[in-house]
Amino acid sequence: MCQSKQHFHSEHCIIPPYMRVKLMEAYDEGKEATTFAAQANQFTIDETLRGRRIAFSKLSNKARMAIAKKGFRKKQAATRPYREVYTSSNQERLPGKLVRKEGAASSTDQDVNRAYDGAGYTWTFYFSHFGRNSIDNEGMKLIQSVHYGKSYQNAFWDGKQMVYGDGDGKIFASFTSDIDVIGHELTHGVQQYETNLEYRDQSGALNESLADVFGIMIKQYALKQDAKTSDWLIGENTLIGEQYAIRSMKAPGEAYRNHPQLGSDPQPAHMKDYTDDPMDNGGVHLNSGIPNHAFYLAAYNVGGYAWEKVGMVWYKAMTNKELVPPNATFEQFKEATINTSGILFGKDNSVTKEIADAWKNVGV
Repeated sequence: MCQSKQHFHSEHCIIPPYMRVKLMEAYDEGKEATTFAAQANQFTIDETLRGRRIAFSKLSNKARMAIAKKGFRKKQAATRPYREVYTSSNQERLPGKLVRKEGAASSTDQDVNRAYDGAGYTWTFYFSHFGRNSIDNEGMKLIQSVHYGKSYQNAFWDGKQMVYGDGDGKIFASFTSDIDVIGHELTHGVQQYETNLEYRDQSGALNESLADVFGIMIKQYALKQDAKTSDWLIGENTLIGEQYAIRSMKAPGEAYRNHPQLGSDPQPAHMKDYTDDPMDNGGVHLNSGIPNHAFYLAAYNVGGYAWEKVGMVWYKAMTNKELVPPNATFEQFKEATINTSGILFGKDNSVTKEIADAWKNVGV
C-alpha cells in the first residue's frame, strides 16, 4: 500500500483498500494469527496483480493491440464473443487450465459457468447497444480465470484477462456470484482501450465509477430491469448477508451498515464529503460514489432502460478522448456528458436537463 500521494499503489479491483484495512484490523495478530496471516497474503496478491495491470495500461494502443493479436484476439472475423474460462486450481497462476471455451457445453463447476455467462452478457450488452466488438473493439478474446489463489477475496482485470477468487465463504462468497462484478471488471478493460483514465484522484474515481455504471447496466440488462426497478447495488451476493452489498449507487454510504468485520460503508454521495485518501490513490474507490450517484439520479429520473439514453451518453463520453483526457476531473466529465447529451437529444431536452441536474445535486 502507498504511504503518500506521491506513490500510487492501490488495487484496481472490486474490493477496495478500505475494506482490506478493516479486515486486517478485525483480526488480532496474536489471537487469530492464521486469519491475520491470510489477510496479509491477500495484500501481496493484490499488489502483484495490480502491477501487471498498471504495466499493461502504460503500453501504447499499438503495443496493447499487438499483445492482443498474439494471445487474446479471437481467430474468426465474425462479430460474436469468443470466451475461454480457465481454472487456476487455487494456485496463483494465470491463466491456468482451460476448462470451457466458446460453444462448449456447461461445466459442472458453477464458477466456470457464471464467468462464461457473465462475459457473454457483457459482450452482448456492449455490442447490441453501442456496437462495440469486445473489450478492445477489435474482437478480443474474453479470457477469464476462476479459483485463483486460496480463498482469494477479490476479482481483477489485470490488463489482459479477468481473475476471480473464491472468497473465504464467511465474509465474501465467490467473486463470480454477481454479474455486475464481472461487468465492472471487464469495463476496466474497455476503459483501458479508450480514455485510459489515470488511476488516481478524480480521474481514478471516474475510472472506478464508470466500471460500476456499466456493471450495473449489464446486471439490469441480464435481469431485464429498468432504472426504477433496479436495486442499484454492486456485489450484493458477493458480500455475504442479505443486508449487505459492496456498493450502492442509489445511496452511497448505505451499502452496508455495522458489518461485524467491515464496519459501515464510508462512500460519499456529495462533493462536500469528498475524501483524499492516500491509501486509495487519493480516494478512487471512495469518491467514485459521487459520479455513481449522479448517474443513478439521471437514469432514474429519465426512466426506462438506463442504457437507452443516459447510458448512451455515458458510453459516448467514456470513449471520447478529446472531451475526456486521461487526467479528467469530475467537472470535465460532467461537461462531456452534458455536451454529448445535447448532441444526441438536444440542449433543451429533458434528458440533458436531468443529467445537468444530477451533477448539480451531487455538488459537481
